[in-house]
Amino acid sequence: MLAEVLIFVPSIARFRQDYLQLRLEKAQIASLALLATDGMISTELEAELLANADVYNVVLWRDQIRQLILSSPVDSDVIATHDLRVATPLRLMRDALVVLIDNQDRTVRVIGRPVQDAGFLIEVTMPTAPLRQAMLDYGLRIFLLSALISVVTAALLFFAVRRLLVVPIRRVVRHMTLYADAPEDARRVIAPTSGVAEVREAEEALQSLQTQLTGALRQKERLAQLGSAVAKISHDLRNILTTAQLFTDRIEHSVDPVVTRIAPKLVGSISRAVSLCESTLAFGKAEEPSPRLSRFALAPLVEEVIEAEALGERQGVSCLVDISAGMNLRADAEQLYRVLANLMRNAMQALEVAGQGGIIEVSAGETDDEWWIKVGDTGPGLPPRAREHLFTAFQGGARKGGSGLGLAIAFELVRGHGGRLELLRSDEAGTEFVIHLPKTDGLEDTAQHGSSGDL
Repeated sequence: MLAEVLIFVPSIARFRQDYLQLRLEKAQIASLALLATDGMISTELEAELLANADVYNVVLWRDQIRQLILSSPVDSDVIATHDLRVATPLRLMRDALVVLIDNQDRTVRVIGRPVQDAGFLIEVTMPTAPLRQAMLDYGLRIFLLSALISVVTAALLFFAVRRLLVVPIRRVVRHMTLYADAPEDARRVIAPTSGVAEVREAEEALQSLQTQLTGALRQKERLAQLGSAVAKISHDLRNILTTAQLFTDRIEHSVDPVVTRIAPKLVGSISRAVSLCESTLAFGKAEEPSPRLSRFALAPLVEEVIEAEALGERQGVSCLVDISAGMNLRADAEQLYRVLANLMRNAMQALEVAGQGGIIEVSAGETDDEWWIKVGDTGPGLPPRAREHLFTAFQGGARKGGSGLGLAIAFELVRGHGGRLELLRSDEAGTEFVIHLPKTDGLEDTAQHGSSGDL
């Protein structure tokens, strides 16, 4: 509508100006015809000339003389004078709107310059009714033409929007529906084809989302299959280790001093293997056994891990243990053994990757609320990808060929104690993990709060 107004008003003003200019030209021609005959024309011819020019009278300023060339009776007084020589665009538009609004037949005076310099100026008196009717006819033609242009433009816009937006959006919706029916089928991932930048960005974002989701679903399916296979293997391995455990019980009673010294360690290793198989079966059911809490000394457990993993026998690697002999904590010894073994084994593997030896350090301490155990190394640090999914099963592996399951299990075991396992630092100087174990089991705090509430 605004565009129509901006087009219509100047156009109708220009039409009015041309109409008045044409009346002046016709009046000038009629005047020149009369002057050429020295005024010797009949009254009927004079009336015909005025009627042809649509004016009442004509005044011509020529040779410094103002002459009334043609005249006829005027029924009403002149209400306005329009000088086309000095009219501005805004004045022309205002006068045009006044003519359109006023439906009464008025008499106006129009002044302009004669064509071909045939005098100083020409002045006519004319009615406004024919002018208004001509302007209305012209406005109607503009309206019809504008309506036609609007219809054509709307049709083009409709087809353009349909072709550029609606069809691509329908295609995206169709792909989303088809993909939702079978998200594992990679053939249903959308391929961006739209030429519109915004729609193409939406298609690319949907493609990325579908690709990631399809990969995640495939990975979860493989993990489920792997979990089933591991559970079967662990079940059979547990049976085999149970048989081996029966034989080690007999070896334990041997009188040979070497056998007597080695047998307890062999029994402990097989017992842990059996326990690990049972834990794997429990992990396959998405649950870890609850920790069996007991108080024990931490230093001997750490020494046992070092000896079992043969960390002190590795060339160029030294183990530093900063744990007081009298430090006791309350936890599940077997589960804490697995946590420390995982962390220290990872530290050993990090030093092996560096290929230059180093130090594995284990320290511990306590506060009023918790025990803490730090396990660190002087290796090259964890890669960024391993840090992103550090405690996620099968995704946080830092070593080539590693499954990333060790830290996930350690994290779950520590969390089962009500504690937390954190990565304290990992940079060029090495990596350090810290285990936080609470001194309360959570029930004591609840009981204390309940007692306080009762009080």
